[in-house]
Amino acid sequence: MIKTIEWKNNQVIMIDQRKLPGTETYVVCSDYHQVIQAIKKMVIRGAPAIGVAAAMGLALGALEIHTNDPETFNALLKKIGHQISLARPTAVNLSWAIGQMMNAVESENRRSVASLKKSLVREARQMLEEDIAINRRMGAVGQKVIKNKATILTHCNAGALATGGYGTALGVIRAAKEAGKTVQVLADETRPFLQGARLTAWELAKDHIPVTLITDNMAGYLMQKGLIDLVIVGADRIAANGDTANKIGTYSVAVLAKEHGLPFYVAAPCSTIDHRLKTGKEIPIEERHEKEVTHLAGKRIAPPDIAVLNPAFDVTPHRLITGIITEAGLLKPPFRSGIARIKPPCPASWGTAPPNKKKNLGNSGSNFHTKNKRG
Repeated sequence: MIKTIEWKNNQVIMIDQRKLPGTETYVVCSDYHQVIQAIKKMVIRGAPAIGVAAAMGLALGALEIHTNDPETFNALLKKIGHQISLARPTAVNLSWAIGQMMNAVESENRRSVASLKKSLVREARQMLEEDIAINRRMGAVGQKVIKNKATILTHCNAGALATGGYGTALGVIRAAKEAGKTVQVLADETRPFLQGARLTAWELAKDHIPVTLITDNMAGYLMQKGLIDLVIVGADRIAANGDTANKIGTYSVAVLAKEHGLPFYVAAPCSTIDHRLKTGKEIPIEERHEKEVTHLAGKRIAPPDIAVLNPAFDVTPHRLITGIITEAGLLKPPFRSGIARIKPPCPASWGTAPPNKKKNLGNSGSNFHTKNKRG
């Protein structure tokens, strides 16, 4: 199994996903600042994997605190947790993980600082193991919606690389194969960061699951030709009504699936559900650097000084989603009632983000403005 992230000798080791599939190299983080940078620079990406990285980053930060006073330790730990929670705004698993770690500290606040540090390291390592177990349970739930000999379209990477291991959307596909079903996958390339081309195709090829790479604008044509049976994607944040944020381009795929009468499934752990947000309109959408669009492999492919839009995610309205696959079971419309039965996993004080407002996108010189009309 691919090792996305691990804790070893009080260091956090991550496979560098920016270098795949060309080179399989690892980044070693010895302090929490390095973990924050690894998350920001997409050394590690994918909502569940970011959550594990955040937990391990906080554990590293705890080891760096030099005090024997529990109150001082807790205050400094909260500051570190806040810094980590700001690394990327859309994936709620990041703030969820920080919340889980802080809960572990607050439940043991009478213990010594040394004991608290050990507890945090243990909690972070356990979170990794639990994530893998959750993904396997999710796979067992989700594989039931896949028929034998199905062709599945997926967008971005929701595999082992996006999680602690096994995967969410790809975990469902792996589970279908393990159940004896014959499946094949169409992987969108997923511009501009090419997670589908670089990561999903690489993962599936390593697992000997038949995969065909397509460009993002081919999905509609292939649906029209009857060459796709269903769509399964991951998620970075799910609102209380089922509106789902995932990698940019997911909404377009969902609209196409609806038009062609194809099932569209979201696979995500319960920790990806943000009970605080009533609809997807409140999900913060990360804006990334223009170079991801204007450059490819370090080479400029667009005119200089061109205005650029680069939102990293979009929101798929719940009305376009056939079902949400979680470790707790398959949620079906109306999603709000099913989601309400899932206990909120972390305190509302962590990762709170304001609803999207009217904002400027692209270059600092661009005068392009947009209103959020999602969900």
